[in-house]
Amino acid sequence: MSEETIPLRKDIPASDKWDLTALYVDDRDCKADFDEIPALTERVLAFKGHLSDSPEKLLEALKAREAADRTTVRITDYVHLLKNAGDDVPEWLENGWSAIHQYYATVSFFDPELCAMADDTIQSWIQDKAFDDYRVYIQKLLHNKLHIQSEKEESFHIRDYNRQMDKLKDEVDKVLGSIHVDGKDIPLTNRTFGDFMKNPDRAVRKEAASRFFAAFIPHADTIVNIYAGLVKENISHARERRYKSSLEAALYKDNVPVSVYTNLIATVSANLAPLHKYYSFYKRVLALDELHRYDINMPLVPEPESKTSYEEAVEIVRSALAPLGREYTDLLCGGLLGGWCDRYENKGKRTDDYECFCYDGLPFIHLNYKESDPFAVYKMAHEGGHAMHNWYSVRNNPFMSYCHATFEAEVASTFNEELLFQYLMKNAKDDTMKQYLLSQRVVIICGCLYRITMSAEFELAAFKAGEAGYPLSTDALRTLYRGILEKYNGPEMVLEEGYELERLTGRDFYTPFGGYNGYQYATGITAALALAKKVTEGGLEERDAYINFLKSGGSHYPLENLRIAGVDMETNEPFLAACDRFKSLVDQLDTLL
Repeated sequence: MSEETIPLRKDIPASDKWDLTALYVDDRDCKADFDEIPALTERVLAFKGHLSDSPEKLLEALKAREAADRTTVRITDYVHLLKNAGDDVPEWLENGWSAIHQYYATVSFFDPELCAMADDTIQSWIQDKAFDDYRVYIQKLLHNKLHIQSEKEESFHIRDYNRQMDKLKDEVDKVLGSIHVDGKDIPLTNRTFGDFMKNPDRAVRKEAASRFFAAFIPHADTIVNIYAGLVKENISHARERRYKSSLEAALYKDNVPVSVYTNLIATVSANLAPLHKYYSFYKRVLALDELHRYDINMPLVPEPESKTSYEEAVEIVRSALAPLGREYTDLLCGGLLGGWCDRYENKGKRTDDYECFCYDGLPFIHLNYKESDPFAVYKMAHEGGHAMHNWYSVRNNPFMSYCHATFEAEVASTFNEELLFQYLMKNAKDDTMKQYLLSQRVVIICGCLYRITMSAEFELAAFKAGEAGYPLSTDALRTLYRGILEKYNGPEMVLEEGYELERLTGRDFYTPFGGYNGYQYATGITAALALAKKVTEGGLEERDAYINFLKSGGSHYPLENLRIAGVDMETNEPFLAACDRFKSLVDQLDTLL
């Protein structure tokens, strides 16, 4: 779709938009809640210093906190959904974030004061049925008690390293220039680089990669300084809060042992042969004397020329997810056709796809659906998995404990992708379509399992070096990362100079409170593959166990929730099975090619 044909937001039919009236009837309805924020803030503040007065007082305080939190979250969700879709946001709200920020700053006393209570006192109080809606929230808070600091210290925020890196990328974009492709000069930027890597003309890919990676070299010290700053600040944050390591600090909140992280790295890095075999396909299929990184993002199998309407895609999703039962598919497909989804591109709309995890309203799905995109139905199934996780979590848990952990977030979405892949393979019309489906599935698992684990291995090594007091110099970090890149990419891959620097600018490294977050995409797809196998090869018991996992929300820690579904992430079994699944797909692709 060209810029000229992208419609304005006002020209999109209401039937193709999400139904935000499930949150607020209109902006005035939202403003009524917004105007209540100061009063809600004062109600919570009135309990400062009194949480331990009596169980009745604590219960009143929790109800006040819940009402205020729920209101601010609802407003925030509404505004973000408006902005991301390209709708106008009223000026009073655009300029009114200070009230919400002030609320969270004011109530920062709450958790430290609650944790300061005697354990036996609070544990006896919350056994009362009146605390049913708050018991899980309090128990999880007490789990973190040792590491929660004072009100002032808990308001501390780590700097936005992503913003620093984005500014550096803007500087790189200024010197990259354009590349002549099919009679046109197309700008080379951090945003367009991925498109160049998919170009079938190897000369175009080579020029783009050579120029792109080289552009980061003059900024090597700045890139490393930004990353080293993040590492040092997070190490300091972990030590101040009495964690044994920065890794424990990142995993402790969700009660995930560090062994899960290290086990992922150990198992995947010991099973790199299928990955190296996959990369060697490119050398063989493209008849190359030398394999470069810029060769392996070009699709091995050309995209099929076909069109699938939005409504047709919904029915494909319905059929593919049939193993989950009629209730699941009717709810999801009814939502996709009836107010959950903002379907198509319009000017001003955010370009990526996501699902908004709302407690109030609906599971809002944001797509930019294109009929000619053969991967569009995967995106629908993926975000639909998030939506159904949201739907079940909200309807089976109170507000203070409905939200599942990030560790679990990618399980439901990638589970749906696996069922969709199996369905499409079973119904593929010929070997060419099977080749395409296999090649795309391998790309997804390669990225989520191997590429993410590669980054996780680097992060662990870099943080350990910082914790041991080694200088995080430019040469040291470049050498460290390049060694890991060479291990994962294999002996046949030629890595351009500067590639390790470009990888260091990735957004997955610069999430708030430090690294160690990206690994959850690897554990997510690992759990999803294991559970999809159980459901498709099992019966009602396996299906119901998976649905119960979706319903569990934040009622347990993530590893417990996944055990409900039937997978134990504290063993290496799921990781080995994921590597075996990847190997099986690579072998199938090898046979068909």
